[in-house]
Amino acid sequence: MQLRPKKLTGLTRLASYVMDTRGVFTGYRPVDRRKWLDGGTPAQVVQRAVDFQQRWGGLALPPVPAYDGGPVVLGAGHPATAPSGDWYFEAGAVHVAVPFDFVVEPGGEFAIATHEWTALHTTVEGWVESVALAHYASWAARRITQLRGAEVDALDLDGFEPVPAVRGAADTWWRGPDSVVAVWRGEADLLGDPGLSAARVHEGVTLDGWDL
Repeated sequence: MQLRPKKLTGLTRLASYVMDTRGVFTGYRPVDRRKWLDGGTPAQVVQRAVDFQQRWGGLALPPVPAYDGGPVVLGAGHPATAPSGDWYFEAGAVHVAVPFDFVVEPGGEFAIATHEWTALHTTVEGWVESVALAHYASWAARRITQLRGAEVDALDLDGFEPVPAVRGAADTWWRGPDSVVAVWRGEADLLGDPGLSAARVHEGVTLDGWDL
């Protein structure tokens, strides 16, 4: 196992603060290039996994209030192909059993997958930013309202704007004058069940001064 001697870079000030105070590097195993190549994994996929492992491998994240907490520790593993023939690899161990894997797609998107996948964020950084934002918003909120299914579709986001740092795909964050809203549609999209859509309205939270 290897330890991580340096801090993460390329994140917003909020994400850097949360990862410094709540994220823990547990150590990581380098990707076994020869084993992956001998198993038929294309060289470019192996390199993407190596890059992911060097940047994120061993990072233990605080849980999120969706996807049963998300992956507990990031780490590259188990390369596989989708029906389209595109390769992806697992992105980390989970807090609890869920009916999908967390994966990194061919374009670097952070996704959930069964035999198909749904991108949650367009980059791994986006997922880490969203985890940090969920942790901060839950701590700072005056009141939190949880929405499910049709309530999410009826959510009025007029006057809100997206938070670009999370690089949202199926999942997005929105900021207003005095609240921030998380919208999680990934599980609903992947499993074809609109009732699995979820949202959280965090009242009394502003993002001023956090480089967002």
